[in-house]
Order: sequence, then structure tokens, then C-alpha cells
Amino acid sequence: MQLTAYFNQFDKKKLTHISGLGTPLLVMAALGMVILPMPAWLLDLLFSFNIALSLVVLLITVYTLKPLEFGSFPSVILIATILRLALNVASTRVVLLEGHEGTDAAGKVIEAFGSVVIGGNYAVGLVVFLILIIINFVVVTKGAGRIAEVTARFTLDAMPGKQMAIDADLNAGFINQEQAKERRTEVTSEADFYGSMDGASKFVKGDAIAGILILFINIVGGLIIGMVQHDLSFNSAVEIYTLLTIGDGLVAQIPGLLLSVATAIVVTRQNTAQDMGEQVSSQLGQAKSLYIAAGVMFVMGVIPGMPHFVFLLFSALIAGSAYLGNQRKADKVVELEKIAQEEQVQIQQQEAEVKDLDWDDVNHVDVIGLEIGYRLIPLVDKAQGGELLSRIKGVRKKLSQEFGFLVPAVHIRDNLDLDPNSYQISLMGVTIGSAEIRHDQELAINPGQVFGTLDGVATKDPAFGLDAIWINHNQREQAQTLGYTVVDSATVLATHLSQILTNNAAQLLGHEEVQNLLDMLAKTYPKLVEGFIPDTLTLGTVVKVLQNLMNEGVAVRDMRSIVQTLVEYGPKSQDAEVLTAAVRISIRKFIIQDLVGAAVEVPVITLAPELEQMLHQSMQMAGDDGAGIEPGLAERLQKSLTDGSQQQEMSGDTPILLTSGILRTVLAKFVKYTIPSLRVISYQEIPDDKQIKIVSAIGQ
Repeated sequence: MQLTAYFNQFDKKKLTHISGLGTPLLVMAALGMVILPMPAWLLDLLFSFNIALSLVVLLITVYTLKPLEFGSFPSVILIATILRLALNVASTRVVLLEGHEGTDAAGKVIEAFGSVVIGGNYAVGLVVFLILIIINFVVVTKGAGRIAEVTARFTLDAMPGKQMAIDADLNAGFINQEQAKERRTEVTSEADFYGSMDGASKFVKGDAIAGILILFINIVGGLIIGMVQHDLSFNSAVEIYTLLTIGDGLVAQIPGLLLSVATAIVVTRQNTAQDMGEQVSSQLGQAKSLYIAAGVMFVMGVIPGMPHFVFLLFSALIAGSAYLGNQRKADKVVELEKIAQEEQVQIQQQEAEVKDLDWDDVNHVDVIGLEIGYRLIPLVDKAQGGELLSRIKGVRKKLSQEFGFLVPAVHIRDNLDLDPNSYQISLMGVTIGSAEIRHDQELAINPGQVFGTLDGVATKDPAFGLDAIWINHNQREQAQTLGYTVVDSATVLATHLSQILTNNAAQLLGHEEVQNLLDMLAKTYPKLVEGFIPDTLTLGTVVKVLQNLMNEGVAVRDMRSIVQTLVEYGPKSQDAEVLTAAVRISIRKFIIQDLVGAAVEVPVITLAPELEQMLHQSMQMAGDDGAGIEPGLAERLQKSLTDGSQQQEMSGDTPILLTSGILRTVLAKFVKYTIPSLRVISYQEIPDDKQIKIVSAIGQ
């Protein structure tokens, strides 16, 4: 066992020493080719080796994942260039010494390139050789050299910043000492590599220039030697030496072109861990571009006079590659989704095994919820121009300013169980509004008087129930000319939401919101709030009072006056209804201003004395919730109040019912949902600086 291990170790050392001799041997061989004469068969072997070496280098540059993984590339270019130039010297010696004996004097490889590749025509060969020189020198080498120069300069300029970034990550604890050392080594290697590539591109450029000079030197020298020393005719000398020289030049320039291309590939590669084939296929395989290109090729192929077969063939190939690319991407996406789902299932199973049930597993209802069908998703997608989120934000801001407290956020989600164009609005998990809208059309609302009809789908405005028509965008100006009010679908939904939140504002005001209002008031009036909760009133009682105000359409913006009243009346009564009445009287100027503005007169509807007396008796019999009003009387009262409200609205005034303080709460609840626009106030709530204007009296 020990003897076997010794021999294995000996073989590894031997192979290491042998592999390390490769570069010195190549350098010595190049020196020998320059000094010593070489037979034709050895030239064939070396020329074939040169071509094979160039192909191997080119393929390595293509399949290398990162340029730095082929860090010895500049040295390889130098050695290959020296080897090729030495071969040029050796082949020139053989061509000039033995060329008069025939086209095979310099070996089979040169003869093959001189006769087979260029067809034995030295004029054609000269043109082909010059074209290769132009491609190599003017196009590939010049461009690669410029890129290498710029890349080396930028890499060197960026070194201090990269070093500082490494030090910053190390100090912040993102990486350890070993990782920092590796990254510093990589930065240094990158700078050394691109600096070497800048110099290596000069080798390739010089090799191309040397090829041109060697060509003309060999042709001129061959003519002189053939005609003077070997008595060849001018035509024979031109044919033999030109073919041999061009064959020799092609044999040398083809590997040179391959190395130039390899150099260009290395300096133009992105420093990412991906081979060039993957980069090109992933970036050129865009289905849309390929389908357009296939369409253009197809159109060119069907034009009379064009080569139909070739163009149509490539059109089919491009379209087929686009289709196959899409299929591969789709399969890959499906596979990734499947893997992700499997991983998610495993994670969930693992979590289910180790995690017990807790309060996080309980689903709580949203204060304000908005569910939409899948066709309305563009309304909330900003990438598709959706404006609903900004409209809802505007609604919340406006209502928060009007109500006096922050309206909770609206939780929006899609619901596949809804009709595609439908939505529903919920409060505390209960649906209180729904409608169907069209996100790609606009709603023309009939405000009461229009001067024509529109083509579209008749419907009702979700917020106010007005007659409306869904129209296309190009009908907007026509609808406005006819007197319609035209709004987009996002505005329709936002207006509906605003109307629902306004009608149900009391449900949005809870203990947290009231506590926040008191905390804000304490910052300005700390003595007023000090000891208010719970010494004077409980938080629940204050919440009930504020909810009563919001139910009756009174905002809670004047929290200072509200709390002052509650501090005053709290020790006398804990009844929320009594406290609400006291608060209303204390903020009566605020209430009336909200109804009539700065006007001196307050237009109101009143109840006849006989009707008020009858309602007082009903309340005494049934309590104060209004349930004891005789059904027939309630129906007549509702009809009369509706007519009176409509009359006030037609005159441009806010419908107001003026009654006694005893009846105010009952009648406010009575008309809350039947006549929501009617506001009920008591005589005590009329400020001293306002005058009452009786518009109509119910019951006379």
C-alpha cells in the first residue's frame, strides 16, 4: 500500500513537471524555426498545430464563464504570435530556397491553401489575402484594441473605489477577513488582466502589419531569386512564388484572424458567470423581435423577382426559433413554479409541524374593504395607468378633513367570485354597496336636464341613483355638449365610496380614533384633558357621544368645545343621549354654519303644534325610540317631510326640520335612512344671531 501511494505521488509530480515544460519548449521551438532550416513535413506539422491552437483558444474564450477565468490569455496570445512569426520566417526560407522546384516545395499545407483554397489563381489569392488582412487589421484588431484600452483605463480608475467598498463592507460586518482578501485579489487580478489585454491587442495588431510586409517581401524576393538565380521566366516565377507566398500568408493569417476574434470576444465580454452562448441566446431570443424579423423576411420573399425559397426558408426558421424559444421559456417558468410550489408546500408542512395555533391565525375583518372583479384590476394598477388608488387617497383626505378624524385605510383586493366588471364595498366585513362599472368607458350622468340622447349602455349612477349611460371616450365632448356630466370609471367608484363612508361615518369612529383625538387635544390643551378619562367620563361614553354626532351629520372637528361641554355636564349625567344634546347646543354655531353658511336667515320646516303634541304623547307611551308612532301617522309624516325636503332642495337650500329638543333625537332617527338629506335641529340649537324663516309647516 505504501509502495502504491509512493508511485502515485511520483506520477503526479512527474506530470506536473512535464506540463510545466510546455511553454519553454514552444519558445525554444520558435527560436529553432528562426535559426535552423526545416523540412517540408515538419512545416506541415507546425502549421497544423498553429491552426489547432488558434481554434482551441477561440473556443475557450467562447465557453469561459468569466474573462478572468482565462487570465493567461494575454500570454497565450504572445506565445502564439511569436510561434506564427517564427513559422513565417521558416516557411519564407523554404519558399525562397526550394520554390523553383514546384508548388509542393514548402509542404502540403501551403500547397493546399495556395491551390485548393484560392483555386490556384494567384490574382484571386492576392485579393482574398488582402481582404483577410483588412478584416483582421482594420476591423477586428483595431476595435478590440480600442475596447481593451478603454476597459483597462476604466478598470484602473475604479480600483480605489472598489477597495474602499471592500473596506466598508468589512467594517460593517457584511464580510469577513477571508472574503475581503478574496475580493481584493479579484480586483487586483481584474486590473492586471485588462492591462495585459491592452498590451496583447498591440501584439495582434503588429502581427497583422507583419503579414502584409512579409507578403510583399516574399513576392519580390521570390521573383528576383526565381528569375536571376534559377533562370525562370517572369510568368513562371510570378505563378510559383506568388501562389506559394499567398498560401503561406493564408496559412498564417487564418490563425491570426482566429486569435484576433478571440481577443475581441474576451474584451467585449461582460464580467458575469455565464458563457457567451447563453448570453447571446437569452438576449437575442426575444420572441417579439424574432416574429417581426420573420414577417419582414416573409414579405421580402413574396415580392416578385426576389429569391423566394431562400427568404421564405429563413422566415420559417426565424419564426420556428421564436416559437421554440417561447415554449422553452414557458416550460422553464412552469418548472420553476412547480419547484417553488413544492418548496412552499415543504415550508408550510415544516411550519405546521413546529408551529402551534396562535392569534395570528385569526382573520380579522377590514374596517373598510373594497373587492373588485378581475377586469377592474387595471384601475388599481399604476403600470396600466390606473388612478383608483390616488382617487381613494384623495377621498380619505377630504373626508378626514370634513369629519375631524383620520378615516381608516381602504383594503383593496380582487375577488374571482365577483362578476368581472363588478365591485363591492364593505364596512366591518359587511357589504353595504356594490355596482358594475366599465373600466374602459366613461359614465355620462344625467343631472336632471339634458338636450339629447347618447348611444351607449343605460345604467344608474351608483352613488346617487341618477340616470346615466356608459359611453366611449370619443363621445365625451358630445355628451358634455348635451348637458351630461361625464366622469371616468375610477371617479365613479371613488364617489360611491365617498358617499357610503359619509353615510356611515359613525362606524369609522372607534375607541382608537377617539383616543387619538384626545391625545392630539392634550398637546394643545393639557389641562382640559387631564383627568377627563376616566375621572369624568369613560372612554366608551365619549365614543358613544361622538358617534351620535357623526350619525346626525355633525363633524367632530371642534374637539375643544365638545370636551369642554362633556367636562361640564359629565358629573351631572352619564347618559350619552343627554350629553349629545348638550354638546349640540354648545356647538350650535358650528352646526348652523355647516348648514346655511354665513346667511342670517335659516330656512326651516316645522311641525304644526297639534302634530308636535301628538308626537309627544306617542313618545310618552312608547319611550324615546320613536317605535310608538302610529303606523298611519308615520307614513303620512314621512310623505310630508319628503315633499318638504324636495321643495327646499329645489330652491337650493339644505332641508332642515326644526322641532323641540324632546322630539329632535326621535325624528333624527326616524328620517336617518328614509330622508338622509334632511337635517333635524332643535329650537335651542338656533344661535342668537340667526333668524328663522319657516318655509313650510307639516300637519297644517
